[in-house]
Parts: sequence; structure tokens; C-alpha cells
Amino acid sequence: MTASDGGPHVNGGAQTTESSTLSLEDGDIHVCQDGPREAPALLLIHGSASSARSWAPMVPLLAGSHRVIRIDLLGHGRSAKPADRGYAIPDQARRAAAALDRLGVEHAVVVGHSSGGVVATALAEDRPDLVTALALVNTGPSLDAFIPSEAAVIDPVQWPPSDEQIRRFASTGFSRAGYRVPDELLDDVRDMTYHSLTTTMRGTVAYLEQRALPDRLAVLGKPLLVVFGADDRRWRASSAADYRAVPGAEVELLPGLGHSPLLEDPPRTAAPLLVFTAAHAVRAG
Repeated sequence: MTASDGGPHVNGGAQTTESSTLSLEDGDIHVCQDGPREAPALLLIHGSASSARSWAPMVPLLAGSHRVIRIDLLGHGRSAKPADRGYAIPDQARRAAAALDRLGVEHAVVVGHSSGGVVATALAEDRPDLVTALALVNTGPSLDAFIPSEAAVIDPVQWPPSDEQIRRFASTGFSRAGYRVPDELLDDVRDMTYHSLTTTMRGTVAYLEQRALPDRLAVLGKPLLVVFGADDRRWRASSAADYRAVPGAEVELLPGLGHSPLLEDPPRTAAPLLVFTAAHAVRAG
């Protein structure tokens, strides 16, 4: 493990973040850690065309009681972006598990936003010993719930895209009145390759085509929390009810928020998550 930026840095003026790079066999993975190392582990997985930075507004709300671990999935953020392979969901889940193993984490509550929730599901399928509970934030349960939009299309001839193109691409990710997409999120898209962007999205589609998430989760027996911005413009918010097919699943709708409640209103998003993790997190031995 090597420091990716010289070691710890300050996040938001108060929270010290330890940033590092894990060298895995098929590419380096960038990791951020906050909070006490002896606290229960909480893994946060970002969605497509994003990075660990998307969770930054949530970190101060979670790190007081958790060891918060954020990773940049392969092809995203400051992780490697190899051009000689795809980015299938099971492979991304395997890398997330390898990162936790390398960090000495034996049990974690795993939280995924959007397609990050698909990776979280695959991680629980592959490593049920590692995942104690799951929380999905605006993760569509099946392709039937997807809301198509011409804004979500970027022409490969125009890569890298302009700020205007990226803002149009990202526009359906937010619904709160007056919300402006942070420049850092524009950078996350610009820093990707067209290959990593498109193969990541195709990987999510392929995984959902094989089997809907509620069907996968129902047989795992893991505690499940589903948080959904009620005004989501990418996935039908009413589809959150599909997760009730999972025994004991908790479903929380957040009125007035869209696809990215973790950015649009971090405190409202953190509130149900903190209650859920207090009930299911496992403190490090």
C-alpha cells in the first residue's frame, strides 16, 4: 500500500482523511479512510461516472461512529483505468473485497449509490462473510425501472466532453431546486476514458439483465435498507417498493430529492443510514 498524495489530508476543514493506493493484480485502487480504525467499518461505493468524492459531504456525518472507507472503482477517480479489459460488476465487487481484505476489515456494512448499489449486491453475493448488511441509495431494482434520457448520451467523437456536455449528462442526477452540480463531479467524468465510462455502464446493464436485485437479495438473508430520492429522474422512485420482496427490507423515500440525495441533502440521507448501521454494524475485533 502506497500513499497516493503524500498521506493524510484535511477534508472539509475538520475531518482528517487518509488517502492511499492499493496495488491489486489487475490495477491500482484508490482508497480513502476516515474515522476511528476500531469503529465498525462502513464501505461506501460510488456510482458510474463518479468517484469516492461523491460521498465527501456525508463523511463528517458518518465518521464519528464508523471507520468510513471509500474506494474509487477501477476506471474511476484516481484508480487505474486500463483499456485492455471491461469493468464487469462481479469484477468490481471482487476488487472491493480485495481492498477490504488488504485493509484488514473482516466485517462491513456496505452502502452503494446508484450502480454502486449493484456492486454492493455482487459483493454480498460473492463474500457473504464480509458483508453484514447492505444499504442501497437510489439503486434501480431492475431495468424496468430505468427512465431513458437523451441527456445521458455523450458522443465518443467529442471525448473528452465539454463542461456544458457533462452538465447536461449529469442533469438528470439531481432534482433539488437550485442545486448546482459541483465542479469536482464534472472532473470525475472528464477524468474517465470513454472506454471505462461505457463498459462500466454496459456491465451494470448486463448484471441487471441476468437477475433483478430484489431476487438476488432475497436469498442472501442480509439486512437491507433502501433510500430513494422521491423525485429521481433516472430510476422510477415507485420501483423502490420492489425491494419489499426482500424479507425485512426497510424502504425510505426522501421527498424533494432526486437521484443523488447524498449530495442534495447529506443530513437527510445520513439519518436513516445511521439508524440502520447502529443496529447492524460489527465493531472490529
